[in-house]
Amino acid sequence: MTAEARAQLDRPLLDPAESDLDAARRVTYVLHQRFRYDYDGPAYDLAHQLIVVPRARHGSLRRRLHRVVVSVPDARLMVGRDSYGNVVINVGVDVVAASVEFAVEAVVERAGPRLDAALPLSALCDPQLLCPTRLTTADEAIRDLAADLRRESADNLEFADRCCQLVRAAIAYEFGVTSTSTTAAQALAGGRGVCQDHAHLALAICRDAGVPARYVSGHLIGDSGTHAWIEVVVAAGGQSRAVAFDPCNGCQAGSRHLPVATGRDYADVAPTSGRYAGEARGVLTADKQLGVTIAA
Repeated sequence: MTAEARAQLDRPLLDPAESDLDAARRVTYVLHQRFRYDYDGPAYDLAHQLIVVPRARHGSLRRRLHRVVVSVPDARLMVGRDSYGNVVINVGVDVVAASVEFAVEAVVERAGPRLDAALPLSALCDPQLLCPTRLTTADEAIRDLAADLRRESADNLEFADRCCQLVRAAIAYEFGVTSTSTTAAQALAGGRGVCQDHAHLALAICRDAGVPARYVSGHLIGDSGTHAWIEVVVAAGGQSRAVAFDPCNGCQAGSRHLPVATGRDYADVAPTSGRYAGEARGVLTADKQLGVTIAA
């Protein structure tokens, strides 16, 4: 990494609570994130997948630089793109004696006003944005909510806004009561969950009502972990645009949200996943710092 790039990563960060990010002429996001796996014995033939690097472009956001470091010296890294355009890093390690750490650093910049991600007009009828997945299949309760919102909403943007407010009220935020395999129907029935549960329920409602939408994995400034929200696809002239909504907070997503990847649901964009051989048990710890600099 060049000295100039390192200077960007090491520059002092503003307190985003005191900054009007939407009104800023230029916003630079600086991300430091670390995942560490500790094992109680050797782990063999480790195959790990990381979806942690922000996309090169997303709306008015541009990734300026990034670096991924694996603590094991002989790790093999293969970088590619999935069918959604996300950066996917596959890591292979023959033997992990006790621990392995994955660290990501990235600088993402928005120059000018915040713009939605542009998509082709065909996205409005893309089956991947309209068809339910295992995590977003509607049950009777969800279908009733979707039908009620459809009657009350003049267009898809109003539908999405009402949907996010409804989802926030329906699922109280509580960590540890759901998992990455919890479905939208289960989260609604339980009435408690985290951001991915809010996103899955919002997707289930949107898709059941014929509103194309996708899952977004990323970061919210001020949150210690990763965050999840949705993008609803609407017509915009001769193409379409993806408008971001945060159902966990019951509002549209804005400049405090930094998207990393998009997919049908969490399963498409899990930040870290993998497998290994052996009887060792692994424990994951993670930490993150996301800050900003702005030009007014």
